[in-house]
Amino acid sequence: MEILFISHKYPPALGGMEKQSFELINGLKPYLKVHSIVYEGKESRLSFFLKLNQRIILLCKENQGISIIHFNDALVAAWSLTHKGYSHLKRTMTVHGLDIVFPSRIYQHFVLPKFNRFDLIFAVSRATAEACILRGISPGKVVVVNNGVDTSIKPSLLRADIAIMMKEKYHLDCTDKRILVAMGRPVKRKGFSWFIQNVLPKLHEDFILLLIGPSVEEKTDFKNYLFKNIPSFIRKPMELFLGYPSDRQTVITLIKNPLISGRVKNLGKLPFTDIINILGIAEALIMPNIYIKGDMEGFGLVGLEASMCGTKVIASGIEGITDAVHPGKNGILLPTQDANAWIDALNQLINEPKKMNRADIINYTKQQFNWKKMTDHYLSFFKKLITEQRQYTDTTL
Repeated sequence: MEILFISHKYPPALGGMEKQSFELINGLKPYLKVHSIVYEGKESRLSFFLKLNQRIILLCKENQGISIIHFNDALVAAWSLTHKGYSHLKRTMTVHGLDIVFPSRIYQHFVLPKFNRFDLIFAVSRATAEACILRGISPGKVVVVNNGVDTSIKPSLLRADIAIMMKEKYHLDCTDKRILVAMGRPVKRKGFSWFIQNVLPKLHEDFILLLIGPSVEEKTDFKNYLFKNIPSFIRKPMELFLGYPSDRQTVITLIKNPLISGRVKNLGKLPFTDIINILGIAEALIMPNIYIKGDMEGFGLVGLEASMCGTKVIASGIEGITDAVHPGKNGILLPTQDANAWIDALNQLINEPKKMNRADIINYTKQQFNWKKMTDHYLSFFKKLITEQRQYTDTTL
């Protein structure tokens, strides 16, 4: 069996989708012949999409054993609906969350229904699968395969050395502090501003919140000016499509408040090794996500990276997060926007800091979410698809 993988999310670009593409493509190579057309930044993205149809046809002509073409996200899959020349091959795709709920009438009413043309659709979580079915995609074509995580992740420094690094490099004295970490781009669905405003002021005084990710510092560039001044019905879809930090201004305003500023430290974008070391001494990673129409957390890979450091994940029990955070195993799920529940759960960590053992969290995450487990599931579904095709062909001869 030969498979052609198509992805415009691939290293050297960084991100969860890029990592998943890399691990899936390379993880399947020991088991079948893999071909790939991926965007590696060597040409414009527009050029990649415009030349894609012809490249697929040429590669399939040169490798006639290819029986499946897999599109690894909904954008490149949607673009492929305009293609010609390979309709005789099985076509599959992966959907990650936002690429299903994106709030565009044209996309929702005219593009999404056409995903039924694909033979199989892999959803990264149950919530993503439910979003597909809710929008008219045949339930029989949707399967759930969770993302994996790099099981080699672990802090490179001892706890005492991490504390020294924090003081020298980031001017932060962690002595007698309980560190909470919030990671990612400050978009509204992440719930950062909600947490800072409604939960943080009522937590035990030992807690300090570290914001890690693209800086929330105020910017005055043209793009920021443009987003502020275009109509909301245009701005909101653009914010989602471009990953614009829609919660940034609210977070900036909140952390300027003298009553809050001493309890929040914005570290900005950090080297991955520093992130892992900080998670290694953190009390918890928080994911206080809230419901935002037209957006969703497809899975929650950052939670698994924290779990690989033995760090508890305290998260809203919504959307794809519930596939990544398992209560009592690697974290706690709480009602979204229930401030009292969040305050009580976090303050309880002061009294019961070892309720979930770090080693147990790491071992559970390794067993449940390794990349091999993900690729094995993909492989079994690919094999089943080809077997069903052969059986159908045999019965029609």
